[in-house]
Amino acid sequence: MPQIDSNFKPLWVFRNSHLSTIYSGLIRRIRIKQQRERIHLRDGDFLDLDWSYGSSQSDKLIVLLHGMEGNGQRPYVSGVAQYFNAQSMDAVCVNFRSCSGENNNSYSSFHSGQTDDLDDVIKHLVSNYHYSSIFLKGISLGGNIVLKYLGETPKISPKIKAAMAVSVPIDLAGSSEMLHQFKNILFHIYFMIGLKLKLKQKHRQFPEKLSKKDLWSIWTLRGVDERYTAPANGFKNADDYYNKSSSKYYLSAIKTPVLLLNALDDSFLSASCFPFEMAKNHSFLHLETPKHGGHVGFIQTDGIYYNERRALEFFLKFK
Repeated sequence: MPQIDSNFKPLWVFRNSHLSTIYSGLIRRIRIKQQRERIHLRDGDFLDLDWSYGSSQSDKLIVLLHGMEGNGQRPYVSGVAQYFNAQSMDAVCVNFRSCSGENNNSYSSFHSGQTDDLDDVIKHLVSNYHYSSIFLKGISLGGNIVLKYLGETPKISPKIKAAMAVSVPIDLAGSSEMLHQFKNILFHIYFMIGLKLKLKQKHRQFPEKLSKKDLWSIWTLRGVDERYTAPANGFKNADDYYNKSSSKYYLSAIKTPVLLLNALDDSFLSASCFPFEMAKNHSFLHLETPKHGGHVGFIQTDGIYYNERRALEFFLKFK
């Protein structure tokens, strides 16, 4: 599928990628009523799902997966839910392990390639609810999980009609290098504050596995992946984790219509996160790369963000 020409043109002030990223992630506010459901996973741990509803008769559902250090109440997630609810569709925001306000039970928590949890969520939805059409939308880390899931899963439920992935680090190693550059230092610090708090909780839960010495030795995102994420989830080291979890290695096997929206000015993404050549010859991968948008920005003045509109437009083609 040839690359899609994007018509996204933000106000001049939001052509600054950092400002666009910060405004969308930290300043935007969404008011939405959600109901929480807890489900149990195959390994005995749990996930919390935050539901919001479009109408009592809705037969369509959007499943939303947030980014690193996010949750189901973050505006870039709840804004999508609110918009789809207004179109009479139900929405469920998946909170990854330890992201719903309560620490998960196991030593491992969320990571960029954790598709088993998404598989458990989808099986739960298909078995317990009567939606005829289910759409997936993952943002950043959540987008990597969606793409990897679609590419590695042998049999996707026929109820899953289409998916969208926004601002996705499909090459985790490349994105890690970008996040360690000076231009992203404030974002790096922001992510590290939240991750260090979670690591301290893990230390209290599992002091025999994660010591105080370990905590003091971790000061970078790669350090988190090397000392905690990789060993806690069965990977040899950070490089092994990046190689086995990067969705770029699974894109060729995707057989579900999916729209990948990555802005060219996204400072979190390396050049390897833009699969131009693969999209040219792919029957299911639609690639849109607007000049502006930042990382999960895509701000528009009427309160509905571009990536939210594009999700609805794309999904309605496959309802």
